[in-house]
Amino acid sequence: VQLQASGGGLVQAGGSLRLSCAASGRTFSTFAMGWFRQAPGKEREFVARITWSGGTSIYADSVKGRFTISKDNFKNTVYLQMNSLRPEDTAVYYCAALMSGRSVYDYWGQGTLVTVSS
Repeated sequence: VQLQASGGGLVQAGGSLRLSCAASGRTFSTFAMGWFRQAPGKEREFVARITWSGGTSIYADSVKGRFTISKDNFKNTVYLQMNSLRPEDTAVYYCAALMSGRSVYDYWGQGTLVTVSS
């Protein structure tokens, strides 16, 4: 599975961005797609996840109510709509694929930088 993330950029606090993650390859074995982020000097953290078939989503508490994960199975693309952005949301955002029967994310995109200015 190959993942291509895009949509990052510079935005002012309170603004919005939508990230996209296009998947190709063996996507039929995908159980879920997730978004993670890594801020400078910090460890990578989970942001959100959506199951590929049923569309069930879960979020980190820090983004709940502000971020929305969605998918387009026809386009094999997952989105992360980010609203009410805060400076602490600044990070490199990565999409990842969790395959059926696996407990770890095996495939990762290259990351896209989101910078939120105060």
